[in-house]
Amino acid sequence: MPNPTTLKRVARDRRAGKSASTQAGEFVREEIERIRAGKHGARSAKQAIAIGLSKARRAGVELPVPKSGVSAATRRKAKQDSAAGRHPHPPSRRRARAAERALQRESSNAASHRALSRQAHNAARKRTPDERSAAARKAARTKGAAERSAAARKAARTRARRSA
Repeated sequence: MPNPTTLKRVARDRRAGKSASTQAGEFVREEIERIRAGKHGARSAKQAIAIGLSKARRAGVELPVPKSGVSAATRRKAKQDSAAGRHPHPPSRRRARAAERALQRESSNAASHRALSRQAHNAARKRTPDERSAAARKAARTKGAAERSAAARKAARTRARRSA
């Protein structure tokens, strides 16, 4: 069951018109925090992210099912999660406990800065410059004035540091 504070942050993002992936990011963040707190582990950063996305779909975030680049099993699971989000019901206690126990046997290295950094780097390498540019333009559109101003200041700082 997702944390109530996570659900509040997601609702705020939805009201602000943020994208589904931004809303889902709150669930991914919650999952990373759970792993870092030692509640359970994961095989990899990719698995930790997948668990967060699954929770997001089940909580009703309108995340699209991945089109390509993933296995048929992953797509099927994403479809099931989206369907479960439309008709929520309490999870089976036995199955939830079994999943939790399996994750408790895994390491918490999946949520390390290094593992997440490597995952982000690998994911970014697969995107074309056009895709990255389009994502940046969309992010700029959905930011408020204060966030845009803060982002501009940060970019200026980064440019200054790189040129020095």
